[in-house]
Amino acid sequence: MKKDIPFLPVEGVKVAIAREVNEFNEVAWRVYLLNRNDKAIQNVFVTSRGYSKPQHQGEEAQETSTLRHFFQEVPAHSHQPIEPIDSSVFHLTNEYWVSYFIDNQVYDKRFIFVPGSLDEANLIQINQLAQEGILHE
Repeated sequence: MKKDIPFLPVEGVKVAIAREVNEFNEVAWRVYLLNRNDKAIQNVFVTSRGYSKPQHQGEEAQETSTLRHFFQEVPAHSHQPIEPIDSSVFHLTNEYWVSYFIDNQVYDKRFIFVPGSLDEANLIQINQLAQEGILHE
């Protein structure tokens, strides 16, 4: 049963959305999983989705497809590209649910980028990626 599984707090694992220039010399955005731990994380499962809830009467909810990604291992002090992300969904809540194992212990966390957070005004230098981006702690 899920209630019988101890979920320890996630530490050292982050999600970043970084701005890069693609092969066509255009600005593109990519989502990364960062492992800042001294150990590899294993059996990493990431689901991603974007959604909005109506704020006013007559507005419709929006939702993207749910995407699922699996990575056998993300080594210590490394990063793993998850997926490209189009700036046309930046007005949505963008959620990345990350589950992984370290030493047979399961860890689980939702990283939520709220509407308005994915903005060039919020860019910082992410040294682990050697790029500018938005880092979710």
